Amino acid sequence: MEKKNSTDLVTGFIGLGAMGSAIAQRLVTNGISLHVYDPDFARVKSLVELGAIAHDSPRSVADTAEIVYACLPDAAISRTVAYGQDGVCGGSAIRGYIEMSTIGRSAVMDIAQRLKEHGVTVLDAPVSGGPKGADAGTLSIMVAGDRLFCDSIQYQLKVLAGNVFRIGDTPGLGQMMKLVNNLISAANMTSAYEALVLGAKAGLNGETMVNVINASTGRNSATTDKIPKSILPRTFDYGATIRTIHKDVTLGLAEAEQLGVPMWVGRNTQQMWEYAITQGGADLDFTALILYMEQWANVQIRGRTTLDDEKKEST
Repeated sequence: MEKKNSTDLVTGFIGLGAMGSAIAQRLVTNGISLHVYDPDFARVKSLVELGAIAHDSPRSVADTAEIVYACLPDAAISRTVAYGQDGVCGGSAIRGYIEMSTIGRSAVMDIAQRLKEHGVTVLDAPVSGGPKGADAGTLSIMVAGDRLFCDSIQYQLKVLAGNVFRIGDTPGLGQMMKLVNNLISAANMTSAYEALVLGAKAGLNGETMVNVINASTGRNSATTDKIPKSILPRTFDYGATIRTIHKDVTLGLAEAEQLGVPMWVGRNTQQMWEYAITQGGADLDFTALILYMEQWANVQIRGRTTLDDEKKEST
């Protein structure tokens, strides 16, 4: 692609869920001409109010925008948007496609090959940081693909992310990096939740446990961020669903099977998230996984602030 200022590129965005809408808002509020599509017009309307231009299909976006981002829920939808009927592959303007969805290595490699046949360069660019990170522009983006294309959109990537990691030149490597991260994150959450429930059952205060762990060797992103923000205050609103984490763990295990790598911890981790889904919790926040563990142990994790609030309400 011809290198030009990222603000001069007419840009498209497809997929305005919790992550996609937050990312798209960052782009449009930073002076980027943005064309958007989502089947849910209510989501589109909120972007139009910020200055984006609505379209009625991915193909329509790709007929107008030189580069198009996609942030979609699964591989099947991603393939349809890329090269299905009314997909971006037939667009008259598109030259570059940035796949931000977490859909696995094989899906991104397939999309990259299909779009290459239509003269479209694909960047594999999954993200980490959740909707709150997207709102704040502090995401981590793991980029794999053509270096010149990546360089041409550096301004836009820096608007979105606190960290842009160059993973390699082959689409699919970004997906693998994201899945490695999420396998670790999912295992950290399940082990931290389980251990805190044990401590609570023995009489330890939740806030005390978190403070000690975060000054000790058990510290991880669950104890430093997710548990203090969404479990101790009992809000369970961190921003991603149990369904999403289960999907990512399952994708990681599928890659491991294809590569012949045993994943003993990964499979046990998957079972925990799968149990929550069987109990109707698929669309709960991923911090709500701890509720099932609390039920098994007949205990609840409480911080001092939560306990003080409950005492005030009872008086």
